[in-house]
Amino acid sequence: MVLHDGVVDDESPDAPDGIEVRVRAMLRSAASRLAEAGARDEALATYVGRRRVLLVPREPVLRPVGRVWRLGVLLVDRDGQAYETGSTTRAVDPGRRGYTSDSARERAEYRAAALRGRFHEGETVNFGWRRLELDEGALHSSSGPLVIADGAPVVRWGQGTANSTPLGAYLADRVGLLVEPPSGA
Repeated sequence: MVLHDGVVDDESPDAPDGIEVRVRAMLRSAASRLAEAGARDEALATYVGRRRVLLVPREPVLRPVGRVWRLGVLLVDRDGQAYETGSTTRAVDPGRRGYTSDSARERAEYRAAALRGRFHEGETVNFGWRRLELDEGALHSSSGPLVIADGAPVVRWGQGTANSTPLGAYLADRVGLLVEPPSGA
């Protein structure tokens, strides 16, 4: 396996290990490098809408699930599990409620739900994500960002594989940006 900026990269179709093993190794290597560098991570949460508990109304809340690094269209946790990004908000005071648009009201509700989830003020919270299945069959039939194209794992954005990058190169690039951000970022 070849290392690109500290990230395992072995994407040749005739590599001895199966695709799932190689994908998991690349993701674990990326997570390890990010952890060692102390790269900034973000909260992973699930959204729980309005409900009643024993007849007591409860407001929506974003419940903490874990921590992840945002690598473009992927979220990766410390164990090397990958997730498809969903929505993002910040845990901040939602401000006044006199909005003119439904989308502004919705964004404010998500910010308030993050505060109710006891996230630190200003923290970035990811929700609406989807855990990616990493077995070879799932990657071949995936409609998400991580797929098999020409026998190798690639990360894509948008439809088709026209906008795609080999997984190892993608991870090396994104990890590099988190570990050593460009000046002014």
